[in-house]
Amino acid sequence: MHLQIDDFYRDASRALLALYRAFPRKTTLYVDDLIGYHEPDQYGLPAVRHQSCLGTLLWLGEEGYLRHEGTIRHEALDQVVLSEKGFLRLTARVADAALEASGLPPDLLRVRSTLAQQLQDALGADDGERLVRLARLLLAPAGDTV
Repeated sequence: MHLQIDDFYRDASRALLALYRAFPRKTTLYVDDLIGYHEPDQYGLPAVRHQSCLGTLLWLGEEGYLRHEGTIRHEALDQVVLSEKGFLRLTARVADAALEASGLPPDLLRVRSTLAQQLQDALGADDGERLVRLARLLLAPAGDTV
């Protein structure tokens, strides 16, 4: 897969998880908080990587995963909150036979099997392939399987 697509999945996952942790409060999503600082070019324009992350955030809004009240220059989205679509996708259960066979109590199993927790685990483990699979599941049209 192309590097910018892998970055897109990582940026989208990090952004939606940040909103999930803040839900239902509105917050500000700073690009630098998601991907780290990237030096602007010699003309003062944001780095391509920075622009790509901001584009991901705007795309998530256009596709209905989040709502926001605008941008703060090229630095952030302001007053951002998960939409119903984003919230429901992140709280959906992901089938995981090993997890289900683990013998966890039902309340822990419910939390550990959510797409949000699975994405968090994949990001924490820096498991790129698992992250791509889960992000595609998150972003798939309702009813589709990836």
